[in-house]
Amino acid sequence: MRVAVVGCGLIGARRATVARDAGDEVRAVVDLDPARARDLAAQVSARPLTDWREAVADPEVDAVCVSTVNAALMPVTLGALAAGKHVLCEKPFGRNAAEAAEMTRAAREAGRTVKVGFNLRFHPGIADAHRLARSGALGRLAHLRAAYGHGGRPGYEHEWRGDPALAGGGELLDQGVHLVDLTRWFLGDIGRVYGVTSTVAWPIAPLEDNGFALLHARSGAVASLHTSWTQWRNLFRLELFGDRASVAVEGLGGSYGDERLTLHTRRPEGGRPDEEVRTYPPEDASWAEEWREFRAAVTEGRPPLGAAEDGLAVARIVDGIYASARTGTPVEIAAEGARA
Repeated sequence: MRVAVVGCGLIGARRATVARDAGDEVRAVVDLDPARARDLAAQVSARPLTDWREAVADPEVDAVCVSTVNAALMPVTLGALAAGKHVLCEKPFGRNAAEAAEMTRAAREAGRTVKVGFNLRFHPGIADAHRLARSGALGRLAHLRAAYGHGGRPGYEHEWRGDPALAGGGELLDQGVHLVDLTRWFLGDIGRVYGVTSTVAWPIAPLEDNGFALLHARSGAVASLHTSWTQWRNLFRLELFGDRASVAVEGLGGSYGDERLTLHTRRPEGGRPDEEVRTYPPEDASWAEEWREFRAAVTEGRPPLGAAEDGLAVARIVDGIYASARTGTPVEIAAEGARA
C-alpha cells in the first residue's frame, strides 16, 4: 500500500517504519513540528509535511495512519475517509463514544476499512491465550483479572496527556482501553460496569492517574481491571479463569519484562494443577502483525481484527466507567452487535 502517517511521535514513527519494513511505500509523514517530520521522513524516504490535509488529499495515498493526540484522531480520520482512504486510527478511537460513533458512521458510509490500534491483541502470548479460550481448553469462562501500568516520567503532567482538552481522559483512556478491548475479546458483550478513578500522584485533575473497573459480561463472566500511572515499575498481567483451567500472560517485552504464558489445568483428582509455561521472543512483533492484519483486511475487503465497531464498543464501555466513577453507582451498557 501507499501510506501517509499523521503524527511523527513514538507511535507514528513505529507505524511508518513497520509499513516500510513490510514493503509498503510511505509517501508522506505529517507533524506540526517540521523538524520531527523531516527526521522521520529521512528514515522512511517519505515527504515531510506539516498539514495533514495535504497528505490525505494526495490521490497516490491508499491508507492513512492517524497517530496524533486524542483530540485530533476524529478530524483526521474523518478527513481521510472523506478523501476515500483506508484508516488505521490509534486507540482510543476518539475522546469519547460520540466521537467514536461519528467515525464508525463515516467508515460505513465511505465503504473503507477502518482499524483501531489495539496492538495488544497481536502479542503472541495474548493471542495464544485467546486461542486457548476459544478452543474450550479453559472450559466455561468465569472471570478475567488484568493490570496494566507504568510510572510516567518527570514533567508528565505538562505533556498533552495531562491536558483534558487534548487527552479527553487520563490513564483509563490511555492504557485502560487496551484492557477493556481485551475483556470484550475474551468475554464478549459487556452489560454493566462499575468504576472508580483516582488522582494520587500526578497533578492532572480532573484527569485520573488510576482507574479501576468491574465489567459484567452478558455471559455471566466478570472482569476486574486496574490501570495505573503510579505503577512505577512497568507491569502487564492478564489472567483468565475457566472451570477447567486458567491462563496468565505476563510481560510485553522491553520494560514490561519478558512475555510469558502460564497454563494451569485442573486435575480430575484435585491437588496441584498441571502447569505449562510458554515463553516468547523478546522482540515486540505485535506492531508488524497488526500492520499485516490491516493490509490483509484492505486487500480482502473484510473487517479487520479490531474494527471501528470494536473501537466504538470500547468507547461506550469507557464512558460508562467514567459515569459510574462520577455517580458511585453501576452503569448499564446498551447491548451492541459489534464484532468481538
